[in-house]
Amino acid sequence: MNPFIWGVITGLVLGAAIVAATARRAISIREERARRAERRAADAERLAELGSLTGGLAHEIKNPLSTVILNAQLVEEAIRDLDAPEDETTPMLRRVDALVREADRLRTILADFLRFAGRFQLDREPTDLVRVVEDVLDFFHPQADAADVVLRPDLPTHPIEAEVDAAMFKQALLNILINAVHAMEGNPPERPRELLVRIAATETDVSVHVIDSGPGVPEEMRERIFHPYVSGTLGGSGLGLPTARRIAEEHGGRISLDVLAGRGSDFTISIPRNVPTDSTETGPDEISRSSPSP
Repeated sequence: MNPFIWGVITGLVLGAAIVAATARRAISIREERARRAERRAADAERLAELGSLTGGLAHEIKNPLSTVILNAQLVEEAIRDLDAPEDETTPMLRRVDALVREADRLRTILADFLRFAGRFQLDREPTDLVRVVEDVLDFFHPQADAADVVLRPDLPTHPIEAEVDAAMFKQALLNILINAVHAMEGNPPERPRELLVRIAATETDVSVHVIDSGPGVPEEMRERIFHPYVSGTLGGSGLGLPTARRIAEEHGGRISLDVLAGRGSDFTISIPRNVPTDSTETGPDEISRSSPSP
């Protein structure tokens, strides 16, 4: 056979083989992508069902828990009214008080869980963030005083507007403040407990810094501190910072942590001043606004 013709035939056969292999590879990739998409959809559906189940369970626990707390308080009052020696009533009162404290702590954990697990329905509108931060600090002042923490606001004297859900943003900031106060509980007497709150803004973004004078977040905790149930403080539910992160992300922003050598931690909420064009708001089971807020 003519070598030229043989070369052409060989080239056509090899080309056909390459095309077939490429086609099989493309089909395999598409099939794998389809399987992954199906798995993601199934996982998302299972997670949604699990979230609905756990949220309903938390609600079911919350109501009888309130009844337990109320009845424990009534028992405490009845013990105080008893005509009995103090050495007999004191141990009983101590046990009832421990019961009330633990039940109240569980109620707080449930409330934090419901806030974290709930879907967000943001109601954004142009808002002066300086005023929002001032409102939160006024609300938080008694708690800071009770913990011997000095609030040091460093805020602009002029308004800084951003499109936010004010109630949700207040909740995020409040969670960070509470976390910062817990972080300073172990400060030695010679180390002051101070919280510096500062606002920085550009034409496109605004950031609120909460800088504490605590020991700082350990290096092994820094990557996980915003994950659910990873609490770096005693008595924390482990949901305050994750909830704050979700609120920031729903606004198209983020939360960052900067550990200051020998000076504590700087938690920063950064959000765009205008609503992102590709932002989407989730369904109707919105996060509760009935929690304490300024």
